[in-house]
Amino acid sequence: MFEAKSIKKILVRGTNWVGDSIVTLPALRELKRIFPKAEISLLVKPWVAGIFQDLECIDEVITYERDKKGVWATIKELKTKNFDLAVLFQNAFEAAVLAFGAKAKIRAGFKTEGRGFLLTHPLNLTKEILSLHQIYYYLHIISQLEERLFGQSQVDFKNLKYSLPVSKERQTAIKEKVSSFGINTNKKLIAINPGATNSRAKRWPIERFAALADRLVVAGNEVVFIGAGAELDITETAIKNMWEKAKILTGKTTLAESIAFLSICDLVVSNDTGPAYISAALERPTLTIFGPTDDKMICPFGTKAEILRYSVDCSPCMLKDCPIDHRCMTSMSVQMVLSRALQILNNKLILE
Repeated sequence: MFEAKSIKKILVRGTNWVGDSIVTLPALRELKRIFPKAEISLLVKPWVAGIFQDLECIDEVITYERDKKGVWATIKELKTKNFDLAVLFQNAFEAAVLAFGAKAKIRAGFKTEGRGFLLTHPLNLTKEILSLHQIYYYLHIISQLEERLFGQSQVDFKNLKYSLPVSKERQTAIKEKVSSFGINTNKKLIAINPGATNSRAKRWPIERFAALADRLVVAGNEVVFIGAGAELDITETAIKNMWEKAKILTGKTTLAESIAFLSICDLVVSNDTGPAYISAALERPTLTIFGPTDDKMICPFGTKAEILRYSVDCSPCMLKDCPIDHRCMTSMSVQMVLSRALQILNNKLILE
């Protein structure tokens, strides 16, 4: 029988995007349960590395950018680490090339993109797995791996450990930083994310975010717009459409700092994009406005995460641009979002 103690160093090829990275957290913790004494290194793109800063089950984060470091330079670096096991969350053929080139003794992942011959333990991706929320996709990788190595799986599919830890030191540091931008953390703090990377169809109309922000400010809250630096134009458009004053944190923080900021917020309102997934994993009240995407397949996962969706016949279409009138988003009124937000905040309802 295979012995867990023989696995001393593990490489995990993580996913490339923020939301996808967040939903791998339960799988990473299950991997650590199986190999409690192993050193786990996570290979990810630099723009998601900040997610894992305080994660207790990860010992090392290795960043990888093919355009800057290159595949062969990365393989050379990984080879020096003498990995016993490589687990591939990413489906790409390249992920298997990296694991094979690094000479990991055991290489496990779904046999997607014709890469099965590079894996010592090619796993079966079934229609049932594909029909589940993506958080279970990664858990099934760990479950099948445990079954292959030890004869049975003890992966817990019911009590998911998806929480994202943030240290008190990071929270204190971010409070000091945002105070320098004039943000009052003594008020109820609301983060609004009006952008959505790579998908215009996911964006609730910007003028509605502006109207929502106005009403939340009038209700006595500190409203802060957040997002990546590339989305600053979206934030600026929202601010121009407001009559009240909101604060801007868009592009002013690293991902790790953004996570720390979200961890001290009383409410996060977002399109279906990274910050919503982070906030949900932080167990902060989160309202995510859904339109073209399928929330049954992937959505923010947490006890305080809620989805706001207006049902239309053509949704979910999964398109990045709406070919008609964007009715899935335009049918969602400011009052619908505001009413639920104020209920969560226990503020007086202000609709006018």
